[in-house]
Amino acid sequence: MALQITVRECGDVIILDLRGRSTIDGESELLGRHLRKLVDNDVRKLVLNLADLTKIDSSGISIIVGTCAALRRRGGDLRLLCPSGRVLDVLTVVRLLEVIPSFEDEAQALGSFGPRGYFATS
Repeated sequence: MALQITVRECGDVIILDLRGRSTIDGESELLGRHLRKLVDNDVRKLVLNLADLTKIDSSGISIIVGTCAALRRRGGDLRLLCPSGRVLDVLTVVRLLEVIPSFEDEAQALGSFGPRGYFATS
């Protein structure tokens, strides 16, 4: 199944629902174009919903890592939502889940972008 991308907004967070595959044979480039456009339009908070993503390869991983780096350079960040199956296996093997926070619950993913306040010290 070719990659299908649905874009949703929840407050100041953009959520991309990914369905299908993000592989080198064309689908990853579609994802890359969507993500570059969002970053270029000053999106700072981005969630990639991977629940219906069935396959990802190095091209898809590269695009996710590049997007995360671009967002962080601009003061933003990226979250992953519901990776499973083969996608979860790949993300685990390349240790991406150690670098990009992943959540099983959309509300928790959205809440993780909460305001960064100062911690009280005693």
